[in-house]
Amino acid sequence: MKPELKPLSEQVMVITGASSGIGLATARAAAERGARLVLVSRDEAALQALVDELGQGQHEAIAVTADVGVEADVRRVAERALAHFGRFDTWVNNAGVSLFGLIEQPTMAENRRLFDTNFWGVVHGALTARAHLRQHGGAIITVGSMLSDMSIPMQGMYCASKHAVKGFINSLRMESEHAGDPISYTLVKPASVNSMLTQHARNYMEKEPDLPPPVYAPRVVADAILQAAEHPLRDVRVGEPAVAGPSFAFLAPGMTDMVLRTFAIDLQQKDESDHRSHNGNLFASAGDGSLQESEERKGMTFQHSPYTEVVTRLPDPFGLLRKGWRA
Repeated sequence: MKPELKPLSEQVMVITGASSGIGLATARAAAERGARLVLVSRDEAALQALVDELGQGQHEAIAVTADVGVEADVRRVAERALAHFGRFDTWVNNAGVSLFGLIEQPTMAENRRLFDTNFWGVVHGALTARAHLRQHGGAIITVGSMLSDMSIPMQGMYCASKHAVKGFINSLRMESEHAGDPISYTLVKPASVNSMLTQHARNYMEKEPDLPPPVYAPRVVADAILQAAEHPLRDVRVGEPAVAGPSFAFLAPGMTDMVLRTFAIDLQQKDESDHRSHNGNLFASAGDGSLQESEERKGMTFQHSPYTEVVTRLPDPFGLLRKGWRA
């Protein structure tokens, strides 16, 4: 059954990881367009600050403090959404954590915790959302990464988790379509985004973590998410490198490995020599209650991706975008 998605002004949207970065940008942008929101994060103070901020603009939102790695927490999110709004129309799996370092450096507990959030959090969210949305339709949007399609050094477990997310969402989509569910499944694959990811990451490197350029603003990803909330899209690559990088890796894998092992390690470390040891947000929120979409960084942060803006808005009379032929 073909999904029929509502205008954002008529939607109730659940957003995980809503207290910072891409999730925060998505919440603000969705509220501006009239969506009612269910905001999810482990940072209770930041969530309440966001609800208060949106309320000042006459936007309706509720906060649910939850850990997406805990299935019972995710079910409670859905229950709160249904109790308050009577339904939800779009579920955005956005919560994520990261760690930087050689693959042998993190503990197994840290690796498993990363998967609890990045992979199992998506599983919990998607299955919980599907159980509700298969009755009346809607969208399940998952924030993956360009690293769902390729890998780089120093983020091995993060890459593995994003590959796992891609495999799960693709299989779930096929099974759901076979069952006739009126649900759109979108995997958003951003390039480097100036969110709070590096500030919140567990870091084993000699210097502070950084992201390889070019780097895009969280609002660029948020715009793609909102486009997918109104128009069924299969995959959305955000930023030109999200297209070029995986394509090059597919066509010339050996050369890609050589380039990345030569340059990518240094590109993921800031020039400053000072190293701030921090555990990041693997096991608990690293937030301080403030609302931050981006960190302060040197270099340019791009506010637009011409490729993404064009591709997500092309006429699609034959459903090619939904089937991934252009995305």
